[in-house]
Amino acid sequence: MTRYIHELKDWPKFSWDAAALSGRLGAVHHLQEILLGQMNSLGFPLRAEATLQSLTEEVIKSSEIEGEILDKNQVRSSIAHRLGMDIGALVAADRNVEGVVEMMLDATQKFTEPLTKKRLFGWHAALFPAGHSGMRKILTGQWRNDRDGPMQVVSGAISREHVHFEAPAAPLLDMEMHNFLKWFNDYDGTDLILRAGAAHLRFVTIHPFDDGNGRIARAIADMALARSEKTSQRFYSMSTQIRSEREDYYKYLEQTQKQDHLDITMWLDWFLGCLGRAFEGATLILANVLKKARFWETHGNISFNERQRLVIDRLLNDFEGKLTSSKWAKLAKCSQDTASRDIDDLRTKGILVKDAAGGRSTSYSLIEML
Repeated sequence: MTRYIHELKDWPKFSWDAAALSGRLGAVHHLQEILLGQMNSLGFPLRAEATLQSLTEEVIKSSEIEGEILDKNQVRSSIAHRLGMDIGALVAADRNVEGVVEMMLDATQKFTEPLTKKRLFGWHAALFPAGHSGMRKILTGQWRNDRDGPMQVVSGAISREHVHFEAPAAPLLDMEMHNFLKWFNDYDGTDLILRAGAAHLRFVTIHPFDDGNGRIARAIADMALARSEKTSQRFYSMSTQIRSEREDYYKYLEQTQKQDHLDITMWLDWFLGCLGRAFEGATLILANVLKKARFWETHGNISFNERQRLVIDRLLNDFEGKLTSSKWAKLAKCSQDTASRDIDDLRTKGILVKDAAGGRSTSYSLIEML
């Protein structure tokens, strides 16, 4: 009796009900075209800023899905540095942040290049530069060997674990991944968005590494989506949407992997819906990019020093908490007195306003533009 789809006789020959998916697929293509049209109407600097914001969210949220929290400023700085973008003073990034960014940029900026075993091993080694996942030592840059038993995806407390599924045994991985890579690189005419969903499912089912399979599966899906859009510029974050629908994400993965057939219509229907909602969420990124552009255009005749430009840019990029003089000093790497003078200058110029709410520390906000 088979328990998982990879044990079925015709694995991995997926099938789906094209008629049942046609409506949702058509709607997703329409949203994709609208989004690409909107972004292409922007000038290069704004498109670059939208790409920076989208990739930052993609890296952060893909890691969050796996329970790892990355520093947003480190991620943003690492991406900007690698894309050659000037965003002011850069924040030094940890090795693990650099590794996730390196993988994501390789997948989305070099989407036309073949996906190979060597490339996947490089991604995996970049994700785990110290050879550990938390406190656990893992194999990096190579397939898992199941030395500690079968690869099971589980959740829950010890002695009360729930097994979501069990991956193919380690001796099968060379064959499984050879077939996967050949399929992924040899385009067969299938709609590229559907291929992105199928690639995500197939890779995460094989689960070829000791850890990091989810993040790599999502990078592969992003690579396939970039191929469908024929551009390395990213204007939305699929992982942000998956993060907000994480329970459904795991539910549909588990249900599909435990089927007694290879029809993946259910999974693809959810994947298309999630992608469509990700496209709709991209309007927030576009609105933020346009807000920043309007701010600098409106205040183009005002002179700002480098510290002021740095902090204002941070305020325009979803700054967390209240801006105080002490936070200013920390961000701009200056003294408290210098921070206070910078703030007073911006208040005089009508850029900052003192917040009405009281408290132990005085805080400031950007004056909203009409």
